[in-house]
Amino acid sequence: MDTKSSIICIGELLIDFFCTDVDMDLIEGQKFEKQAGGAPANVCATIVKLGGSASFSGKVGNDPFGHFLKKTLDKVKVDTSLLAMDDEHPTTIAFVSLKANGERDFVFNRGADAYLTVNDLDQKRIKESTIIHFGSATALLGDPFRVTYLQVMQETKADGKFISFDPNFRQDLWKGRKGEFIDLVKKGIAIADFVKVSEEELKIISGTTNLTDGTLFLHQLGAKAVAVTLGNKGTLISNGQHMETVPSILVESIDSTGAGDAFVGAMLFQLVKEGDPKRVLDDFVQLTKIISFSNKVGAMVCTKVGAISALPTLEEVVHFKEMQI
Repeated sequence: MDTKSSIICIGELLIDFFCTDVDMDLIEGQKFEKQAGGAPANVCATIVKLGGSASFSGKVGNDPFGHFLKKTLDKVKVDTSLLAMDDEHPTTIAFVSLKANGERDFVFNRGADAYLTVNDLDQKRIKESTIIHFGSATALLGDPFRVTYLQVMQETKADGKFISFDPNFRQDLWKGRKGEFIDLVKKGIAIADFVKVSEEELKIISGTTNLTDGTLFLHQLGAKAVAVTLGNKGTLISNGQHMETVPSILVESIDSTGAGDAFVGAMLFQLVKEGDPKRVLDDFVQLTKIISFSNKVGAMVCTKVGAISALPTLEEVVHFKEMQI
């Protein structure tokens, strides 16, 4: 098997400009720090940092920001040969500031990632892959990216590929459109083998605050395995036959940015090593071991600032000791 093509993550790669001024909105903020953003890119980086291989497929502008993003992924050894550079549209940019009360001030300048089409994708490489991960926060916002995303999900499912899906709900992006988000996400869940949702996302999609009922609702839609991340409480995992909450490790959390993406990356890293990831979903004992490892990776990311920069190596995960009370 060509390990270079074994996992492909399709989605957005963008620039996050974080306001470094304390308790300041975007009107008053003066200082901003440029960082690489995009959930699927974070998933790829996690896989590679743990010792696996992953390819990122998406679109950035053929501009300084786009080249910065490519360089960032190249530096951590993510395969960027499937990254399209757009001559017509600039790289997508988000400006974010954080107020003392926890509220975010958010401005989103959508660019090249919105224009990913089927023609931008390497169909041969996709067919050669084992796992396709769909974890984009922006893919379902509108066409052409939306129609591309859903079409590729359906086609890869028909080809028998393992489909991983993270709805990645962002309140800032779906203001006034939550119902539309739910309808679109249900289409993705119906196709997916593995679905990862946060507790908040589960409540939004299922319409219930009961974790068991909400998880069963996702199975009824079509999901084979469902992981509900519960922060420091761990992860609820279900394969439709068995359901269990796997505890996380105790850490001193500094920054939770990218923890969910690191969890997904750690999951996919382990699943692809098994050779037949669909079979693993039926082996609940093995599945809980994989979840436990992934919880640890996600928790470790919370102990450092940043998303990609906080990712641990496999050796660091193995030797990491949880905080003692």
